[in-house]
Amino acid sequence: MLLGTVVGQVWSSVKDPSLSGCRFLLIQPYTRDGKQSAETLTAVDPLGAGVGERVLVVFGRAARHVIGKGHDIGFQTAVAAIIDRAELCDGASVGPTAAQDRPAALVRQGNKA
Repeated sequence: MLLGTVVGQVWSSVKDPSLSGCRFLLIQPYTRDGKQSAETLTAVDPLGAGVGERVLVVFGRAARHVIGKGHDIGFQTAVAAIIDRAELCDGASVGPTAAQDRPAALVRQGNKA
């Protein structure tokens, strides 16, 4: 699993029949240092996440289960959740969008940003 940010959508008029009706998103993995990841992945989105939202991405069997079309689907990456908030061990939190993140420094200073 990974936590990531939706950075775009993918449209395809020609695809494997097992992917009919699937929506695809481009997702960049979340990084603790705040810098954009050089990696981007494509995931099926059965939940309706939007650009800028943080999502939980699963792979393999878990992804096929989330997609809901059985094991005969030609894809192994899927959005399993749209994130409301994730708490990190240093007190920082990851918000539903990057603008709503709360750095650990604010928590240590007693601010509730």
